[in-house]
Amino acid sequence: MTQSDGELDSLVRKRIRALRVAQGWSLEELATRANVSQSTLSRIENGQRRLALDQLVTLARVLDTSLDQLVETASDDVIISPRIDAAHGLMRWPVKGDSGISVMRQRMTEPPLDNPSRMRAHPGREWLVVLSGTATLMLGHRRFRIETNQAAEFPTMLPHAIGAEGGPCEILGIFDRDARRGHQRDGDSDGSRDRGSGSGGKSVGGDCGPGGPCP
Repeated sequence: MTQSDGELDSLVRKRIRALRVAQGWSLEELATRANVSQSTLSRIENGQRRLALDQLVTLARVLDTSLDQLVETASDDVIISPRIDAAHGLMRWPVKGDSGISVMRQRMTEPPLDNPSRMRAHPGREWLVVLSGTATLMLGHRRFRIETNQAAEFPTMLPHAIGAEGGPCEILGIFDRDARRGHQRDGDSDGSRDRGSGSGGKSVGGDCGPGGPCP
């Protein structure tokens, strides 16, 4: 179902007001920043003035958004069902806002590879969140311990691997386009036992604690 012009017009006006309020700005302050009169801005928000493209471009910039986002139509297709890979115990969700990003949920039971010569490296960047249990992330010879509700972010150009520590763990992994392709080229579309990168990776936590490097 598509929105009518009237519905979209009303939605854009509500977004402008909501973004202004979220910034903590009065009508006067936003009008000054956008170089329009306060009365003009008030009529824009209240539907008493026609929406002009040049004004929308300026307002979007001042409100720290894009014109595309400001005029984006609402979607009926909000719920995303996972694609299930039962053979590898995976659930995968495509991210509609960026076709290059994919999200994957995986349960791991085995520890990661600990020999960098057997780990993989490829272009891209990856993120993961531990949903339950404790995971170990290997970035070359560096070891990171990541506990439940902690996250890690790292480039994937250096050898990397991930696995469970002290029992099963469940993770949510996010792959950019290059990282996803890297796993697929290696014949490992699920990315099992491997989800990190070499030095320069970041993870949350202290030294030798959750997410920190351990000897």
